[in-house]
Amino acid sequence: MSLIIDCHGHYTTAPKALETWRNQQIAGTKDASLMPKVADLKISDDELRESIESNQLRLMKERGSDITLFSPRASFMAHHIGDFQVSSTWAAICNELCFRVSQLFPDHFVPVAMLPQSPGVDPATCIPELEKCVKEYGNVGINLNPDPSGGHWTSPPLTDKLWYPIYEKMVEYDLPAMIHVSTSCNPAFHTTGAHYLNADTTAFMQLIQGDLFKDFPTLRFLIPHGGGAVPYHWGRFRGLAQEMKKPLLSEHLMNNVFFDTCVYHQPGINLLNTVIPVKNVLFASEMIGAVRGIDPESGHYYDDTKRYIEASTILSADDKHQIYEANTRRVFPRLDALLKTKGL
Repeated sequence: MSLIIDCHGHYTTAPKALETWRNQQIAGTKDASLMPKVADLKISDDELRESIESNQLRLMKERGSDITLFSPRASFMAHHIGDFQVSSTWAAICNELCFRVSQLFPDHFVPVAMLPQSPGVDPATCIPELEKCVKEYGNVGINLNPDPSGGHWTSPPLTDKLWYPIYEKMVEYDLPAMIHVSTSCNPAFHTTGAHYLNADTTAFMQLIQGDLFKDFPTLRFLIPHGGGAVPYHWGRFRGLAQEMKKPLLSEHLMNNVFFDTCVYHQPGINLLNTVIPVKNVLFASEMIGAVRGIDPESGHYYDDTKRYIEASTILSADDKHQIYEANTRRVFPRLDALLKTKGL
């Protein structure tokens, strides 16, 4: 029987004190006298337990998942706010909270780090936080924002050498990165309905255009939300790659790029698993996330993605095992090593 590993979870239910502190920090970017100290934020273990037990852990038990790879709330990363020091302080606070959750619930949560990115700042400045999270917190992956500007896309493509210091550390520590943007401050792009899915699609196209995996053959990226528009327009991407004289996508990208199952209806999951090879699909639900309601057509929560996998007539029992557990252990080798120390 497979472990059910959700590779995409965010701490969306953190105690209110975190948001209050962040609002004060944002105010402090405009008036330095208002800037709070890290020590001003006080969240007890009991508060953390309550925030998890009544939310993520309750739903994990109800829906039958075992482990969540847990990172700070994506929309709260907001790398466009303030300068690098603001992002650095904020990332350190959020990463520590996810680590504390993993210590309180070691059988259910494993930490994944956000990086202290900032628009126009060399990504190499993120390395100290990345290394701390791996060495001190046992993080098994990172989230990488391809657009720290928050919807204005001022950074170079992910294939640009500007990003290479991050990739070198990913290879050194055998870490995958989920490519995940944060809040949109561009009114043309709704954060979760447009900006997130645009970014997923954009990242894939950037990778087609470049030759990143020639330089980093073991680098691994997870594109969330089912890959945005990628599976639906697979023929377009194959055709564009062909016109650019790139290798077949199966050779060019698909040994290094993976997709999660944060797709919130049965036909979407069926499409994902028809187009994308099973070896490239990882189970995820992103609960409690962007879509929290109940689907009136099914009577179940939209983000209860395990139901869609179970109901699939396309996937064999072995396919489901690959999606639920085996692929995630392969893409996240530090997770696999951690689970093996627990006899799993």
